[in-house]
Amino acid sequence: MERTSHLGTPALEKTSGWINGFIGVVIFSGSLPATRLAVLEFDPVFLTVIRATIAGALALCLLWLFRERRPARDQWLSLLIVALGVVVGFPMLTALALQYVTSAHSIVFVGLLPLATAIFGVLRGGERPRPVFWIFSVLGSSLVVGFAISQGLTASPTGDLLMLAAILACGLGYAEGAKLSRTLGGWQVICWALVLSLPVMAVLSVWLAPASFSGISLSAWVCLAYVSLFSMLIGFVFWYRGLAQGGIAAVGQLQLLQPFFGLALAATLLHEHVSMGMLVVTLGVILCVAGAKKFAR
Repeated sequence: MERTSHLGTPALEKTSGWINGFIGVVIFSGSLPATRLAVLEFDPVFLTVIRATIAGALALCLLWLFRERRPARDQWLSLLIVALGVVVGFPMLTALALQYVTSAHSIVFVGLLPLATAIFGVLRGGERPRPVFWIFSVLGSSLVVGFAISQGLTASPTGDLLMLAAILACGLGYAEGAKLSRTLGGWQVICWALVLSLPVMAVLSVWLAPASFSGISLSAWVCLAYVSLFSMLIGFVFWYRGLAQGGIAAVGQLQLLQPFFGLALAATLLHEHVSMGMLVVTLGVILCVAGAKKFAR
């Protein structure tokens, strides 16, 4: 794998970037429904550490196979932030949240992920968006909070708070990873972040493993395989490659499609009820994030 593309023309490279980014978003869209099924039979903390262990072992093999150079000393702190955000923070917080809320409910919060990434991009990159950006930001956040409150007794404050924390952790991890990928390489960032967390995750996997796996269904094992291989590693390979080829700002907007794909999967695979309110709020959040992106510079 190389860090630069040799597709012949800038137009072809940008097209490849959009295709890779789209594939990455589709892969990520299945993460919450798969996690929702998996936590029905796996402890959420064990699910977090075992998926990171599986992906980390594969990442170590990839780095060895392609003989990638080690990161520079000043890059390890950024890799630690990426690991805490997307390897540990987001998977664990969403797994915990999905014990209290449905995947369809949680996917509404994912509509805030591009905005969270942009905000951390401002904080980490020193950008100064126009005032209109913050109007869209506050409006989008208000839509999500208003939706959560409107659910009344059927909603879970604990689940909602965990989902908000997960989005913040993931947004920080995405922003830090995007900045680091300019010098280290796209897929290399997620691989090194996984390898960095591998020793701790492997030990915790053994320590937290249940006494017996005999009662685990095939569907739970399939979901574990999906979140370990696709959500944790393969999705990032396509996603970061798309960002590198097509541009972070442009291809990053494909994340706005993720809530729609996620809601469709939740309804199709899990037979969860997707209300008109969920669709309206998700659409509203997507429009707000799109507006915020437009006025980010």
